[in-house]
Amino acid sequence: MTDNFNFDNLIDRRNTASMKWDRYRGTDILPMWVADMDFQSPPEVMAALRRRVNHGVFGYSRPPEDLIEITLNMLEYRYGWAVKPHWLVWLPGLVTGINVSCRATGQGGDDVITAIPVYPPFLTAPGLNERTLTTVPLIDNEKNWALDFDKLEEAVTPRTRLFLLCNPHNPVGCVFTSDELRRLVTFCDKHDLVICSDEIHCDLILDPDKTHFPTAMLSSGAADRTITLMAPSKTYNIAGLGCSLAVISNATLRKRFKAAMEGLIPDVNILAFIAATAAYRHGEPWRQALIEYLRGNRDIVIQTVNNMAGLDIKPIDATYLAWIDTRQSGLKKPAAFFERAGVGLNNGQDFGGPGFVRLNFGCPRSTLKTGLNRMATAMTTGTTH
Repeated sequence: MTDNFNFDNLIDRRNTASMKWDRYRGTDILPMWVADMDFQSPPEVMAALRRRVNHGVFGYSRPPEDLIEITLNMLEYRYGWAVKPHWLVWLPGLVTGINVSCRATGQGGDDVITAIPVYPPFLTAPGLNERTLTTVPLIDNEKNWALDFDKLEEAVTPRTRLFLLCNPHNPVGCVFTSDELRRLVTFCDKHDLVICSDEIHCDLILDPDKTHFPTAMLSSGAADRTITLMAPSKTYNIAGLGCSLAVISNATLRKRFKAAMEGLIPDVNILAFIAATAAYRHGEPWRQALIEYLRGNRDIVIQTVNNMAGLDIKPIDATYLAWIDTRQSGLKKPAAFFERAGVGLNNGQDFGGPGFVRLNFGCPRSTLKTGLNRMATAMTTGTTH
């Protein structure tokens, strides 16, 4: 299937105002950190954007009716989730949705709980919205990662109002099972917690034996307390355009969410809507080819990293992100070490996981192999360039 799309094509992103590439401008460091891919978006997305640009008028926009219909059809087709149009709240970014969820639940000084390591905005959003963050480490099993329900029970307080969930999980790459999610819903029912479920990577399941279950689908009770955040941005590599959505079936919760947005959150721009519409309408062949390509990249990462003495990596069920354990290597500052070796990775400490680094393998295979070879050489010789 990948024969129809050239993911091996090297796109020069230097001098394009790219956050990812400009970080190392003028150096020989490969950027493999922030979560955007080095692939062109689906051809239909680019064609749709060209048509709209040729129209030449870029005024205020509203969610296109066909985007709403396509989104509902997509959720039904992929997950069997029957969503009503008025449940959708469009956002200019998923991080916006995390922050609004904190603001919309409880009062200033209330508690928010999440499991670490986790996507850094989970760690900053509560404080930015006058909430107190409580973190519980994921259980680090030999083969996988899991929620620690015993520690969650110990950590929850009478002022806890919100659980921030990341599924599929960034950065560890696991997909929580329906049983784990049901147990989480039971925990949140017991303590009357709203669940903000970040599911932005749900369309990039790499393990054919794993299935994504939207948390809100598990029961009517789960739906009643869940804010589901999704987006086409990671899947179709259009994150810079800024189009995400919240699915909120509970009318009271949805009203509070919208009220928390009022006067602060801008509307989604028209080009983002156009790209999202084209991606959901035409992008399925491209998405399937992408998954196949990423699966190959993932396998190369796991095999190569596990052959580096002192490094360890668990199976990656989803995403294009690898969470690499360097704690047995003796490296005191692993991200800085690999940067000196010519590979720019995320520092695990920013995720609440010191001793780890995160590698983005959403890139052409030649780029990936170059980066991994640099890492392997540095680990073998102890030298960097």
